Amino acid sequence: MTTKRVKGTIKKAYQDKEPVLLAVDCIIFGFDIEGLKLLIFKRHYQPLAGEWSLLGSFVERDENIKDTAHRVLKEVTGFNKIFVEQLHTFGSVARDSGDRVVSIAYWSLIKLNEQNTHLNVEGYEAKWVDFKKVPKLVLDHNEMVNVALSRLRERARIRPIGFELLPDKFTLPQLFNLYQAIYQTTLDDRNFRRKILRSGLLLELGEKDKSTSKRGAQLYKFDYDRYEQLTKEGYLFEI
Repeated sequence: MTTKRVKGTIKKAYQDKEPVLLAVDCIIFGFDIEGLKLLIFKRHYQPLAGEWSLLGSFVERDENIKDTAHRVLKEVTGFNKIFVEQLHTFGSVARDSGDRVVSIAYWSLIKLNEQNTHLNVEGYEAKWVDFKKVPKLVLDHNEMVNVALSRLRERARIRPIGFELLPDKFTLPQLFNLYQAIYQTTLDDRNFRRKILRSGLLLELGEKDKSTSKRGAQLYKFDYDRYEQLTKEGYLFEI
Protein backbone atom coordinates (compact mmCIF):
# COMPACT_ATOMS: atom_id res chain seq x y z
CA MET A 1 0.00 0.00 0.00
CA THR A 2 2.78 2.41 0.93
CA THR A 3 4.63 1.85 -2.34
CA LYS A 4 1.50 2.39 -4.40
CA ARG A 5 0.69 5.58 -2.48
CA VAL A 6 4.20 6.97 -3.00
CA LYS A 7 4.16 6.16 -6.71
CA GLY A 8 0.76 7.75 -7.07
CA THR A 9 1.93 10.88 -5.28
CA ILE A 10 4.97 11.20 -7.54
CA LYS A 11 2.87 10.74 -10.66
CA LYS A 12 0.38 13.37 -9.49
CA ALA A 13 3.23 15.79 -8.72
CA TYR A 14 4.37 15.62 -12.35
CA GLN A 15 0.85 15.80 -13.77
CA ASP A 16 -0.03 18.91 -11.79
CA LYS A 17 2.80 20.95 -13.32
CA GLU A 18 2.46 23.06 -16.45
CA PRO A 19 5.11 22.08 -19.03
CA VAL A 20 8.04 24.41 -19.68
CA LEU A 21 9.74 24.31 -23.09
CA LEU A 22 13.51 23.89 -23.13
CA ALA A 23 15.56 25.41 -25.95
CA VAL A 24 19.21 25.71 -26.93
CA ASP A 25 20.56 28.87 -28.58
CA CYS A 26 24.03 29.05 -30.15
CA ILE A 27 26.30 32.09 -30.22
CA ILE A 28 28.68 31.37 -33.12
CA PHE A 29 31.84 33.47 -33.43
CA GLY A 30 34.11 33.64 -36.47
CA PHE A 31 37.15 35.72 -37.45
CA ASP A 32 38.58 36.98 -40.73
CA ILE A 33 40.78 39.87 -41.90
CA GLU A 34 37.92 42.28 -41.28
CA GLY A 35 37.56 41.35 -37.62
CA LEU A 36 35.45 39.34 -35.19
CA LYS A 37 32.15 38.11 -36.65
CA LEU A 38 28.84 36.78 -35.35
CA LEU A 39 26.58 34.41 -37.29
CA ILE A 40 22.92 35.49 -37.28
CA PHE A 41 19.74 34.25 -38.95
CA LYS A 42 16.36 35.50 -40.07
CA ARG A 43 13.75 33.98 -37.77
CA HIS A 44 11.11 32.19 -39.84
CA TYR A 45 8.31 31.63 -37.31
CA GLN A 46 6.13 33.73 -35.03
CA PRO A 47 6.50 35.61 -32.84
CA LEU A 48 8.99 38.04 -34.47
CA ALA A 49 9.21 36.21 -37.79
CA GLY A 50 11.61 37.94 -40.17
CA GLU A 51 13.72 39.48 -37.38
CA TRP A 52 17.41 38.72 -36.85
CA SER A 53 18.15 35.97 -34.34
CA LEU A 54 20.66 33.50 -33.06
CA LEU A 55 20.06 29.99 -34.29
CA GLY A 56 18.58 27.53 -31.86
CA SER A 57 16.27 24.59 -31.43
CA PHE A 58 13.97 23.05 -28.89
CA VAL A 59 15.43 20.06 -27.05
CA GLU A 60 13.80 16.83 -28.14
CA ARG A 61 12.42 14.52 -25.45
CA ASP A 62 14.99 11.81 -26.20
CA GLU A 63 17.93 14.20 -26.71
CA ASN A 64 20.70 15.27 -24.34
CA ILE A 65 21.01 19.05 -24.11
CA LYS A 66 24.59 19.18 -25.42
CA ASP A 67 23.55 16.93 -28.31
CA THR A 68 21.01 19.58 -29.28
CA ALA A 69 23.80 22.18 -29.48
CA HIS A 70 25.93 19.85 -31.61
CA ARG A 71 22.96 19.13 -33.85
CA VAL A 72 22.35 22.83 -34.44
CA LEU A 73 26.03 23.47 -35.21
CA LYS A 74 26.22 20.48 -37.55
CA GLU A 75 23.20 21.78 -39.45
CA VAL A 76 24.87 25.18 -39.81
CA THR A 77 28.44 24.20 -40.65
CA GLY A 78 28.40 20.57 -41.72
CA PHE A 79 31.23 19.99 -39.22
CA ASN A 80 31.30 17.63 -36.25
CA LYS A 81 34.43 18.90 -34.51
CA ILE A 82 33.84 22.49 -33.45
CA PHE A 83 34.69 24.22 -30.19
CA VAL A 84 31.44 24.48 -28.23
CA GLU A 85 30.82 25.13 -24.56
CA GLN A 86 27.76 25.75 -22.39
CA LEU A 87 27.49 29.42 -21.48
CA HIS A 88 24.49 30.31 -19.32
CA THR A 89 20.81 29.57 -18.73
CA PHE A 90 18.31 32.29 -19.61
CA GLY A 91 15.01 31.74 -17.87
CA SER A 92 13.18 35.02 -17.38
CA VAL A 93 9.45 34.34 -17.27
CA ALA A 94 8.68 36.96 -19.91
CA ARG A 95 11.67 36.33 -22.20
CA ASP A 96 9.60 34.69 -24.97
CA SER A 97 6.09 35.90 -25.76
CA GLY A 98 5.38 32.68 -27.66
CA ASP A 99 5.39 30.43 -24.59
CA ARG A 100 7.19 29.73 -21.31
CA VAL A 101 10.66 28.89 -22.66
CA VAL A 102 13.94 28.39 -20.83
CA SER A 103 17.00 28.63 -23.07
CA ILE A 104 20.43 27.17 -22.44
CA ALA A 105 22.99 29.15 -24.44
CA TYR A 106 26.14 27.62 -25.94
CA TRP A 107 28.99 29.55 -27.50
CA SER A 108 31.12 28.27 -30.34
CA LEU A 109 34.22 29.30 -32.32
CA ILE A 110 34.60 28.64 -36.04
CA LYS A 111 37.60 29.17 -38.30
CA LEU A 112 36.33 31.18 -41.24
CA ASN A 113 37.50 30.14 -44.69
CA GLU A 114 36.13 29.91 -48.21
CA GLN A 115 34.13 26.78 -47.31
CA ASN A 116 32.14 28.27 -44.46
CA THR A 117 32.03 32.03 -45.10
CA HIS A 118 28.63 31.64 -46.77
CA LEU A 119 26.67 29.34 -44.50
CA ASN A 120 23.01 28.61 -45.03
CA VAL A 121 20.51 26.46 -43.26
CA GLU A 122 17.43 25.18 -45.01
CA GLY A 123 14.60 27.58 -44.31
CA TYR A 124 16.87 30.33 -42.97
CA GLU A 125 18.69 33.36 -44.31
CA ALA A 126 22.09 33.43 -42.60
CA LYS A 127 24.96 35.92 -42.61
CA TRP A 128 28.13 36.86 -40.75
CA VAL A 129 28.06 40.37 -39.29
CA ASP A 130 30.90 42.48 -37.93
CA PHE A 131 30.80 42.48 -34.15
CA LYS A 132 30.64 46.26 -34.11
CA LYS A 133 27.51 46.14 -36.27
CA VAL A 134 25.39 43.47 -34.60
CA PRO A 135 21.73 44.49 -35.14
CA LYS A 136 18.88 44.30 -32.67
CA LEU A 137 18.20 40.60 -32.18
CA VAL A 138 15.01 38.93 -31.01
CA LEU A 139 14.14 38.19 -27.38
CA ASP A 140 17.20 38.33 -25.11
CA HIS A 141 19.66 37.26 -27.80
CA ASN A 142 21.72 40.47 -27.62
CA GLU A 143 22.20 39.77 -23.92
CA MET A 144 23.34 36.24 -24.78
CA VAL A 145 25.88 37.66 -27.24
CA ASN A 146 27.26 40.08 -24.64
CA VAL A 147 27.65 37.32 -22.07
CA ALA A 148 29.39 35.14 -24.67
CA LEU A 149 31.80 37.94 -25.61
CA SER A 150 32.70 38.42 -21.94
CA ARG A 151 33.37 34.69 -21.64
CA LEU A 152 35.52 34.72 -24.79
CA ARG A 153 37.59 37.60 -23.40
CA GLU A 154 38.05 35.85 -20.05
CA ARG A 155 39.19 32.63 -21.72
CA ALA A 156 41.40 34.32 -24.30
CA ARG A 157 43.36 36.06 -21.55
CA ILE A 158 44.42 32.87 -19.75
CA ARG A 159 43.98 30.11 -22.34
CA PRO A 160 45.02 29.93 -26.02
CA ILE A 161 41.40 29.70 -27.05
CA GLY A 162 41.84 32.38 -29.70
CA PHE A 163 43.67 29.86 -31.87
CA GLU A 164 40.30 28.17 -32.48
CA LEU A 165 39.44 31.17 -34.67
CA LEU A 166 42.60 31.15 -36.79
CA PRO A 167 43.59 28.94 -39.72
CA ASP A 168 46.03 26.15 -38.86
CA LYS A 169 48.83 28.26 -40.38
CA PHE A 170 48.80 31.92 -39.40
CA THR A 171 51.02 34.99 -39.19
CA LEU A 172 51.82 37.09 -36.13
CA PRO A 173 49.87 40.05 -37.60
CA GLN A 174 46.81 37.78 -37.94
CA LEU A 175 47.18 36.64 -34.33
CA PHE A 176 47.68 40.22 -33.15
CA ASN A 177 44.62 41.44 -35.08
CA LEU A 178 42.54 38.61 -33.62
CA TYR A 179 43.29 39.60 -30.02
CA GLN A 180 42.65 43.25 -30.80
CA ALA A 181 39.28 42.25 -32.27
CA ILE A 182 38.40 40.12 -29.25
CA TYR A 183 39.15 42.92 -26.79
CA GLN A 184 37.95 45.72 -29.11
CA THR A 185 40.97 47.79 -28.15
CA THR A 186 44.48 48.75 -29.32
CA LEU A 187 47.22 46.50 -27.98
CA ASP A 188 50.97 47.15 -27.91
CA ASP A 189 52.26 45.28 -30.97
CA ARG A 190 55.86 44.92 -29.79
CA ASN A 191 54.90 43.74 -26.31
CA PHE A 192 52.35 41.28 -27.74
CA ARG A 193 54.90 39.73 -30.11
CA ARG A 194 57.50 39.45 -27.34
CA LYS A 195 55.10 37.68 -24.96
CA ILE A 196 53.68 35.26 -27.50
CA LEU A 197 57.08 34.30 -28.93
CA ARG A 198 58.55 33.92 -25.44
CA SER A 199 55.77 31.47 -24.56
CA GLY A 200 57.38 28.84 -26.83
CA LEU A 201 53.94 27.74 -28.04
CA LEU A 202 54.38 28.76 -31.67
CA LEU A 203 56.07 26.53 -34.23
CA GLU A 204 57.84 28.46 -36.98
CA LEU A 205 57.02 26.67 -40.22
CA GLY A 206 59.67 28.10 -42.53
CA GLU A 207 56.93 29.29 -44.88
CA LYS A 208 55.66 32.77 -45.68
CA ASP A 209 52.27 34.24 -46.47
CA LYS A 210 52.78 36.63 -49.39
CA SER A 211 49.13 37.54 -49.85
CA THR A 212 49.63 41.03 -48.39
CA SER A 213 53.22 41.86 -49.40
CA LYS A 214 56.07 40.68 -51.65
CA ARG A 215 58.31 40.13 -48.66
CA GLY A 216 55.68 38.05 -46.92
CA ALA A 217 55.04 37.26 -43.26
CA GLN A 218 56.37 34.22 -41.44
CA LEU A 219 53.79 31.48 -40.89
CA TYR A 220 53.38 29.77 -37.52
CA LYS A 221 51.40 26.90 -36.08
CA PHE A 222 50.20 26.50 -32.52
CA ASP A 223 51.97 23.69 -30.65
CA TYR A 224 49.07 21.95 -28.88
CA ASP A 225 51.25 19.09 -27.62
CA ARG A 226 53.67 21.47 -25.92
CA TYR A 227 50.78 23.43 -24.42
CA GLU A 228 49.24 20.28 -22.94
CA GLN A 229 52.60 19.26 -21.48
CA LEU A 230 53.28 22.71 -20.00
CA THR A 231 49.77 22.84 -18.55
CA LYS A 232 50.43 19.61 -16.65
CA GLU A 233 53.51 21.29 -15.23
CA GLY A 234 51.49 24.26 -13.99
CA TYR A 235 52.05 26.65 -16.90
CA LEU A 236 49.51 29.50 -17.23
CA PHE A 237 49.00 31.00 -20.67
CA GLU A 238 48.54 34.76 -20.46
CA ILE A 239 48.20 37.52 -23.07
